[in-house]
This record gives sequence, C-alpha cells and structure tokens, in this order.
Amino acid sequence: MFRHRVAAAVLAAALTAGVAGCGSGDPAVSVSEGPVAERPPASGAQLGVAEFAAALKRPGTTLLDVRTPEEFAQGHLPGAVNIDLQSPTFGAEVSQLPADGVYAVYCRSGNRSAVAVAQMTAAGYPNAYDLAGGFVDWRQAGGEVATG
Repeated sequence: MFRHRVAAAVLAAALTAGVAGCGSGDPAVSVSEGPVAERPPASGAQLGVAEFAAALKRPGTTLLDVRTPEEFAQGHLPGAVNIDLQSPTFGAEVSQLPADGVYAVYCRSGNRSAVAVAQMTAAGYPNAYDLAGGFVDWRQAGGEVATG
C-alpha cells in the first residue's frame, strides 16, 4: 500500500511538472522577452525555435510571415509583416524592403520560408534566415501568437 501511495505521489508530481512546462510563458520562445542572439545568423540559415526567437530580437530585424493572409489572420508571431509567397506580387512587395535589412522569415512548416529566403538571397537580400519547422513548431514550443 505504501508503494502505491508513493507511486501515486510521484505520478501526480510528474503530471504537475509536465503541465507547468507546457505554458506559453517561456521567454525563450517569445518575440519580446528572453535571450537575444549575440550575432545575426548566417544568411540562409534554418534555425530552431529558440535560436529563431533569440535572433529575431536583434535590433533592426524585420519579421516576415510568408503564409497566405487567411493563415496569417488565424494566428501569427506578434509584429510580423505578412507577404504571401504564393502571391504574384511577392517579388514586388519584397523589392520595397531595404536590401541591407535583416529578415527573420517563417511560414507554416518551414518549406515556403526556405523558398522565400532563397528568392530573397537571389534578389540581393543577403541577410535573411528562416524558422525550420515554421509556425507549427513555434506553437508546439509554446511561442507567443497574435491573431487578427
């Protein structure tokens, strides 16, 4: 009987710790709080969630969401600018951005953002990187999400 009580207590503690760790308050996956990368990532780099969050906090970084406007409206990283990669105006919209800027790019899963970064690099934007795993991984990590 004692073993059952100990096992129940251990299970309860584990469940409590697991639930506490699943919140969205982790500053490592915040666009405004937590660590800031010391250096900008290499152009074309595909970063994990924590690295991406730290890099996008560097001053002068523009956060680009390359999903559709409908996807963007359902939830996006706070402060993101939406430029739809699948739109025929993608190139024209990107050309309005300063070529010497730093761009943190993401999409739903990391595929479109990798394409967008490649297109931006080819068009003369040498400081762009993306979120490997995209918005899906960001949400799973408990990252901040804005809607509207």
